[in-house]
Amino acid sequence: MANEMTTVDALQSLKPNAEWVLRGDELEWLDSEQTEPTADELAAEVTRLQGVYDGNAYQRTRATAYAEIKEQLDQLYHDMTAGKLDATGEWHKAIKAVKDANPKP
Repeated sequence: MANEMTTVDALQSLKPNAEWVLRGDELEWLDSEQTEPTADELAAEVTRLQGVYDGNAYQRTRATAYAEIKEQLDQLYHDMTAGKLDATGEWHKAIKAVKDANPKP
């Protein structure tokens, strides 16, 4: 896995702005406004967050595969000038190639 979710991620997701200290595996709950999540709640949230992260891998791959915005705008300009603002334009072909190479799951 490129990025593993942790207890810290789960705490930040479940209890935003809560006050706590995590020393190794020991959680010290300091927040008087929010209740401390259980170990099961934390484990379930880690699993949920990891699933979301893993399920969005295609988005991260696509993001690095797309040409820079300035290059895409130049492609669009040339497509507009050539009257090709449809599937025959170079911009559309380039975007489609990235999407086809990195499909949604």
